[in-house]
Amino acid sequence: MPRLSEVIAVLESLWPAERAESWDAVGTVVGEPDQEVVRVLFAVDPVQETVDEAVRLGADLLVTHHPLYLRGTTTVAASTFKGRVVHTLIKNDVALHVAHTNADTADPGVSDALAGALDLRVVRPLVPDPTDPEGRRGLGRVCALDHPLTVRELAARAAERLPATAQGIRVAGDPEALVRTVAVSGGSGDSLFDHVRAAGVDAFLTADLRHHPASEFMADRAHGPLALLDAAHWATEWPWCELAAAQLDEISDRHGWNLRVHVSKTVTDPWTAHAASSTDPSPATAPSRSASRAPAPSDTSGAPN
Repeated sequence: MPRLSEVIAVLESLWPAERAESWDAVGTVVGEPDQEVVRVLFAVDPVQETVDEAVRLGADLLVTHHPLYLRGTTTVAASTFKGRVVHTLIKNDVALHVAHTNADTADPGVSDALAGALDLRVVRPLVPDPTDPEGRRGLGRVCALDHPLTVRELAARAAERLPATAQGIRVAGDPEALVRTVAVSGGSGDSLFDHVRAAGVDAFLTADLRHHPASEFMADRAHGPLALLDAAHWATEWPWCELAAAQLDEISDRHGWNLRVHVSKTVTDPWTAHAASSTDPSPATAPSRSASRAPAPSDTSGAPN
């Protein structure tokens, strides 16, 4: 059985900490270097639900995509929810390791896994890593479809292939427009709009699209019509857990470690329900843009900026 330090060395070779963004917090958060590792669980979020799952599973190591402490802290008191996570991990001898933006830009990385889940052929990184002479690492991916789909069909494929969430898939643009090329980026993606325009793709699938950036992006017709597909943040990053688990499985077999590697299917997306205002919004049913009124309590259209 390998020790934690040996498994961490392998994880660091897959996702080197020095390739993470300067603001990020990656690496080992909790764990004794000499403890033995038999069972590993991969998950998107280091929250109480996945930590409890690791404990029930008898996992020695929990690997998550999102950091536990991204902005630092002054306490790990069990009275705080993150402190309770730390206490649960330590009391049950479960180590925690994080691979975040260093997994986003890896080859293969988070967006490769997203493209694979949607049966898209990766052509190149959307934002290439200038330190990679082979041009394979970087943020996001530019992909091609084996045969064109309409925006509506691509959204339906995403809704079917990605883990189910309350949000589903939101679409901006002509649902009947044809898509031959698409950019994808797991997690929040509206900071990449300039790169998407430059890539000359027909659609962009990502998560966490905000009103103003999306509105301005869609209003810019200089680069031609381009559809936006907005999925849940958790759903776009979950496929990486399966990819990462397969990578560790292969390394375990090569080293004769016989690790038991698992992927959490616990849905940790924070949104739990969706109440659609209309399945087919149109001028006949939607209020006039010039109308000035406060949203009624049941009106879901009055979201803040």
